[in-house]
Amino acid sequence: MTPERFQDLVASLTASLQGQAVDEALATRLNAEHPAGSPVYEAIFEACRQAIAAGWMCSRENDGIRWGRVIKHGPATHGFSVDVVDMDNLAGPHHVHPQGEIDLVMPIQGDGTAGGSARFDGQGAGWKVYPPGSAHRPTVSGGRALVLYLLPQGTIEFSRAAA
Repeated sequence: MTPERFQDLVASLTASLQGQAVDEALATRLNAEHPAGSPVYEAIFEACRQAIAAGWMCSRENDGIRWGRVIKHGPATHGFSVDVVDMDNLAGPHHVHPQGEIDLVMPIQGDGTAGGSARFDGQGAGWKVYPPGSAHRPTVSGGRALVLYLLPQGTIEFSRAAA
């Protein structure tokens, strides 16, 4: 998996998100169209595992969170940036989503296979969407998970506030 191939894979998804409201209805739609186990979900999950193994995804670490912005927002991904984090039973830094956040939750078992019981902010395998102006302290519980974040125009504001 190369960064270019990963961008192409994500772009096929973000094309369908362009111009859509970032809200609960979008989460419902994504979970219906691309649920855990679907071809799109599995392709992204496998691509993330390969990219992490290759060393170019989740290559930074801070306070036990492996992370990285793997694609900056731009025309190739229809205005979305892409970040991926690898978290194991912990909470990340509090932040605000000025234009919303679309998350793909990919639980991992101890052996690195799909299907773990980890949850991201209460969401198991699948999609979670935060509307514009929302804020949270991203938390993975029940194990380890990869979370792919799609940020409209790449906007995120970190704060020192506690959630």
